Amino acid sequence: MGNKITIDPITRLEGHGKIEIFLDDDGNVANAYLQIPELRGFEKFSEGRRAEEMPRITPKICGVCPTTHHMCSAKALDDLYGVEPPPAAKKIRELIYSAFMFEDHTLHFYFLGGPDFVVGPMAPAADRNILGVIQKVGLEAASEVIAIRRKTRDIITKLGGRVIHPVCGLPGGVSKGVTPEDREEFIQTAREAVEFAKFSMQLFNDIVLGNKEYVDVIVGDIYKHSTYYMGLVDENNKTNFYDGMVRVVDPEGNEFAKFKGQDYLDHIDEHVEEWSYIKFPYLKNVGWKGFVDGMDSGVYRVAPLARLNAADGMATPLAQAEYERMYEILGGKPAHNTLAFHWARLVEQMYAAERLLELAEDEEILCDHIRNIPTGTPTEGIGVIEAPRGTLYHHYKTDEKGVIQKANLIVATVNNSPAICMSVKKAAQGLIKNGEVNDGLLNMVEMAFRAYDPCMACATHSLPGETPLIVTIKDNKGDVVKVLQQNG
Repeated sequence: MGNKITIDPITRLEGHGKIEIFLDDDGNVANAYLQIPELRGFEKFSEGRRAEEMPRITPKICGVCPTTHHMCSAKALDDLYGVEPPPAAKKIRELIYSAFMFEDHTLHFYFLGGPDFVVGPMAPAADRNILGVIQKVGLEAASEVIAIRRKTRDIITKLGGRVIHPVCGLPGGVSKGVTPEDREEFIQTAREAVEFAKFSMQLFNDIVLGNKEYVDVIVGDIYKHSTYYMGLVDENNKTNFYDGMVRVVDPEGNEFAKFKGQDYLDHIDEHVEEWSYIKFPYLKNVGWKGFVDGMDSGVYRVAPLARLNAADGMATPLAQAEYERMYEILGGKPAHNTLAFHWARLVEQMYAAERLLELAEDEEILCDHIRNIPTGTPTEGIGVIEAPRGTLYHHYKTDEKGVIQKANLIVATVNNSPAICMSVKKAAQGLIKNGEVNDGLLNMVEMAFRAYDPCMACATHSLPGETPLIVTIKDNKGDVVKVLQQNG
């Protein structure tokens, strides 16, 4: 009988999870599972609430990406009530969202994913964190990380009402406009964000791309999967975070589908497994073939690298230059290298900063016409947006009074859940040989999921049927005394 290795808890992600690795008799990996034991039942307890409450309810799913849920919910309400926000309102929403995407990508690179490269994947666990990053890049640079995140979060606070759980989005627009004084402050912050994005890219060039060992890991087979890719694009097929069409390309980079968010159910279905609360979406028109790569598999990926693979380029000049350079070094499109999600994240950080500056300098953002009052009878509304972690769908059905009868959320991390499981298993099989295991190797297994920047709090849903409650009682030596299970 083989042995089992448990990584519990997995670290530097939002939410909770563990990895179970099963070894065969030779000490090699027979199988590996990413298990998510937590449950957030927002879809169910949204039922019976007024639809206009949803932009205030759904951000509570997560304290890391509440702006994403807030904006997606507001867009779903636009669709639900059949009302188009005025141009200034849409630009204000996108300005807030660009500030959010910038600061969230900054958070992940420096605090969550970056330590694996900046400090080193085999460094002692005590050093693989923001403190280790500070030691490597210097206190002055670390202070700039904190300062630019504070300034961009201040934009969300000023326009969104709150930085953690914004309250500005209304069906048909926003609740607060931009003053000339605010605009000047936003322009200055955006200019600083662009400069910081340049600094981040240079840091990546020097520390990561300048290290052949790191580059070999990025382009190696251990962290590679040939899948489909999904992301929002504008009318020119350029990456857009706030609005556009959903575009899917196949593993060879050819367009497979392009659709409005309202048609997502024609393209996406969900598979369930008994060992996780996370569902596993797949492309309906390909079918579920299991946790496998290739053209015949319905597995697709979302998030930074997927967005860049699904697009024909970036809509701002500095980001476009970095986009072209990334693909030149990686050997062309689409790039299937999972660890390149970190690189793509910095390309997107640059785009978010440039787009923030474009919107802040746009005179129309000062217009005081920031809402069209809805007059239609609500029935059904769907919103789609690009979360830092990938494509997010909010879908509400209501009665004629606008009371939620059913809510469906396909959250960014859920879209990636099949690929994350595949990445964890492949990394474990490639790294653990003949029973030789150490902390550094296990961290490199964790790197397989960390590249996706997963948010498990957003992602967890119940499986069909009753949700089990399991209580494990241990004595003071840590030995299991009793296991109690309800509804399972």
